[in-house]
Amino acid sequence: MSSLALAARDTTTMLRRNLLHARRYPSLTLNLLLTPVMLLLLFVYIFGDVMSAGIGGAGADRSAYIAYIVPGLLLLTIGSTVVGTAVSVSNDMTEGIIARFRTMAIHRSSVLVGHVVGSVLQSVLSVVVVGAVGVAIGFRSTDATVLEWLAAFGLLVLFSAALTWVAVGMGLISPNAEAASNNALPMVLLPMLSSAFIPVETMPGWFRPVAEYQPFTPAIETLRGLLLGTEIGHNGWLALGWSVGLVVLGYFWATAKFGQDPR
Repeated sequence: MSSLALAARDTTTMLRRNLLHARRYPSLTLNLLLTPVMLLLLFVYIFGDVMSAGIGGAGADRSAYIAYIVPGLLLLTIGSTVVGTAVSVSNDMTEGIIARFRTMAIHRSSVLVGHVVGSVLQSVLSVVVVGAVGVAIGFRSTDATVLEWLAAFGLLVLFSAALTWVAVGMGLISPNAEAASNNALPMVLLPMLSSAFIPVETMPGWFRPVAEYQPFTPAIETLRGLLLGTEIGHNGWLALGWSVGLVVLGYFWATAKFGQDPR
């Protein structure tokens, strides 16, 4: 077999292993998935009328706030899901299985790629679940074209891959699962400090740079524009740049750390 075929075979094996782990131990995935679902229901049904009135400057319109908040919650879902990836990678590193893999005739990068592909699949599934909850409570994307839907899906997959590679690096540097979970916590906090819940221009002036100059805000604004059929402006290029940059950074960081002597 060629080197590429061997790499593909080993990566498929590692992917199957990670998916089996997720199926056998679903509690972590479910706990991480509950966060965006609970936030969606909380902000829509408890704060929805007040938030929509504050954003629109007119009467309360909960349906308008549902349309605003769902794209941000979809990206927060990805951030929550990849926390589990950091924990899973840390467990592999500390429980000795990686040391065993190093002695076997398998493609070296297949271990990490298997984690990344498995996490992206789980992220997409989680996004589908949260999106279904959003549709059930009133979210509609009637103004988006088929091309915009495809672009939105591509953005979600690319952004998921970017965060996953960073999460893999965080898992590799963590001494245990608890530390990995704490290290990956910014993946959940950053979308809360973005334009996911309120527009950036309504934030205090001293706080706006925190929301503006981070990867989640342009990604959320791009996804919101694609799903609602509104203008994206420069956010599309910013989201693409952040995503590609994080993929490259996370990949080289993770592979360099993985190539070091095991702890």
